Amino acid sequence: MIPSTSVLVVVDVQNGFIRPPSAPVVPVIAGLVKRWQQEGGAVVFTRYLNYPGSPFERMIHWQKLQDSPEIDIVPDLAQLADKSITLDKRIYSLFSPEGIRLVREKGWSDLYICGIATESCVLKTAVDAFELNLTPWVLSDASASHAGQEAHDAGMLVIRRFIGEGQIIRVSDVPLSDSAVV
Repeated sequence: MIPSTSVLVVVDVQNGFIRPPSAPVVPVIAGLVKRWQQEGGAVVFTRYLNYPGSPFERMIHWQKLQDSPEIDIVPDLAQLADKSITLDKRIYSLFSPEGIRLVREKGWSDLYICGIATESCVLKTAVDAFELNLTPWVLSDASASHAGQEAHDAGMLVIRRFIGEGQIIRVSDVPLSDSAVV
């Protein structure tokens, strides 16, 4: 059984972030979510929603992820997301005011974080958790960047510097029983 103080956070695995470099992580995440749910663990999926006039549009000149199907959770995870909590956000991190409230209400202290993109939304969620005195665990092999391996590696480097080498783990390190079906 997954402790009630732990949550699996699946960051922004949405159609608009799937490219050849990020696509291979989807089945890894799907397998992890299935096992986590089978053990009774809580799962939160985040969905990034861009909007006209956002800082992403004004400063980065990035106008994607404003409508379906770009904003939708990828098909391979959609049914799993339906059995979970989905938090829509307009920032990089899970920790919008609604996200902070959710984490506090549920009493989660250990956050197992995976998803897309390692160098932005995964990183920001992990650092915010750390700064809120929570314990982030970043799943390196269940995270990716749509910008490619170099961006993923850069994100992992910065995450290690921010929250510590010991907080970077692999899916095989997640405390799930061997009896969970993949």
